Amino acid sequence: MKDINILVLANHPEILETILRLISKNDNWKGSGADSAEQAFAAMEKNKFDLVLLGVGVDENAGKQMMEFCQAADPEIICIRHYGGGSGLLYSEIQHALQTR
Repeated sequence: MKDINILVLANHPEILETILRLISKNDNWKGSGADSAEQAFAAMEKNKFDLVLLGVGVDENAGKQMMEFCQAADPEIICIRHYGGGSGLLYSEIQHALQTR
Protein backbone atom coordinates (compact mmCIF):
# COMPACT_ATOMS: atom_id res chain seq x y z
CA MET A 1 0.00 0.00 0.00
CA LYS A 2 1.27 3.44 -0.90
CA ASP A 3 1.95 6.01 1.80
CA ILE A 4 -0.72 8.65 2.27
CA ASN A 5 0.78 12.12 2.66
CA ILE A 6 -1.32 14.31 4.92
CA LEU A 7 -0.91 18.03 5.49
CA VAL A 8 -2.41 19.26 8.75
CA LEU A 9 -3.26 22.94 9.09
CA ALA A 10 -4.00 23.94 12.69
CA ASN A 11 -3.49 27.29 14.38
CA HIS A 12 -2.92 25.84 17.85
CA PRO A 13 0.59 24.34 18.23
CA GLU A 14 -0.44 21.78 20.85
CA ILE A 15 -3.32 20.51 18.72
CA LEU A 16 -1.13 20.41 15.62
CA GLU A 17 1.47 18.38 17.50
CA THR A 18 -1.17 15.97 18.82
CA ILE A 19 -2.75 15.40 15.41
CA LEU A 20 0.65 14.79 13.81
CA ARG A 21 1.56 12.33 16.57
CA LEU A 22 -1.69 10.42 16.02
CA ILE A 23 -1.22 10.37 12.24
CA SER A 24 2.32 9.01 12.64
CA LYS A 25 0.96 5.97 14.51
CA ASN A 26 -0.44 4.67 11.22
CA ASP A 27 2.39 3.06 9.26
CA ASN A 28 1.00 4.23 5.91
CA TRP A 29 0.28 7.83 6.86
CA LYS A 30 2.93 10.53 6.73
CA GLY A 31 1.98 13.83 8.34
CA SER A 32 3.33 17.32 7.84
CA GLY A 33 2.15 20.34 9.75
CA ALA A 34 1.47 23.98 9.06
CA ASP A 35 0.36 26.59 11.58
CA SER A 36 -0.80 29.17 9.03
CA ALA A 37 -2.46 29.17 5.62
CA GLU A 38 0.67 30.74 4.14
CA GLN A 39 2.82 27.95 5.51
CA ALA A 40 0.35 25.36 4.18
CA PHE A 41 0.34 26.92 0.69
CA ALA A 42 4.15 26.89 0.65
CA ALA A 43 4.24 23.24 1.73
CA MET A 44 1.80 22.31 -1.02
CA GLU A 45 3.94 24.01 -3.65
CA LYS A 46 6.93 21.88 -2.59
CA ASN A 47 5.25 18.53 -1.82
CA LYS A 48 2.43 16.33 -3.07
CA PHE A 49 -0.28 15.67 -0.52
CA ASP A 50 -3.14 13.22 -0.75
CA LEU A 51 -5.18 14.82 2.01
CA VAL A 52 -5.31 18.20 3.73
CA LEU A 53 -6.80 18.24 7.21
CA LEU A 54 -8.10 21.56 8.50
CA GLY A 55 -7.87 21.56 12.26
CA VAL A 56 -9.25 23.62 15.09
CA GLY A 57 -8.67 27.35 14.79
CA VAL A 58 -8.72 27.48 11.00
CA ASP A 59 -11.38 30.09 10.25
CA GLU A 60 -13.96 29.72 7.49
CA ASN A 61 -12.15 32.08 5.11
CA ALA A 62 -8.79 30.30 5.42
CA GLY A 63 -10.55 26.95 5.12
CA LYS A 64 -12.33 28.03 1.95
CA GLN A 65 -9.07 29.36 0.47
CA MET A 66 -7.32 26.09 1.27
CA MET A 67 -10.11 24.00 -0.28
CA GLU A 68 -10.05 26.15 -3.43
CA PHE A 69 -6.25 25.94 -3.60
CA CYS A 70 -6.39 22.14 -3.27
CA GLN A 71 -9.01 21.86 -6.01
CA ALA A 72 -7.01 24.08 -8.36
CA ALA A 73 -3.68 22.38 -7.63
CA ASP A 74 -4.98 18.82 -7.99
CA PRO A 75 -8.64 17.77 -7.90
CA GLU A 76 -7.54 14.45 -6.37
CA ILE A 77 -6.44 16.14 -3.14
CA ILE A 78 -8.96 15.55 -0.38
CA CYS A 79 -9.57 18.51 1.93
CA ILE A 80 -11.55 17.89 5.11
CA ARG A 81 -12.21 19.60 8.43
CA HIS A 82 -11.46 17.99 11.77
CA TYR A 83 -13.16 19.55 14.78
CA GLY A 84 -11.58 17.38 17.46
CA GLY A 85 -13.14 14.54 19.36
CA GLY A 86 -10.30 12.11 19.91
CA SER A 87 -8.11 9.74 17.96
CA GLY A 88 -10.90 7.35 16.97
CA LEU A 89 -12.84 10.13 15.29
CA LEU A 90 -9.71 11.44 13.57
CA TYR A 91 -8.88 8.01 12.16
CA SER A 92 -12.49 7.48 11.05
CA GLU A 93 -12.66 10.85 9.31
CA ILE A 94 -9.43 10.21 7.42
CA GLN A 95 -10.34 6.62 6.50
CA HIS A 96 -13.81 7.66 5.33
CA ALA A 97 -12.40 10.49 3.20
CA LEU A 98 -9.82 8.18 1.60
CA GLN A 99 -12.38 5.47 0.85
CA THR A 100 -14.89 7.82 -0.73
CA ARG A 101 -12.59 9.74 -3.04
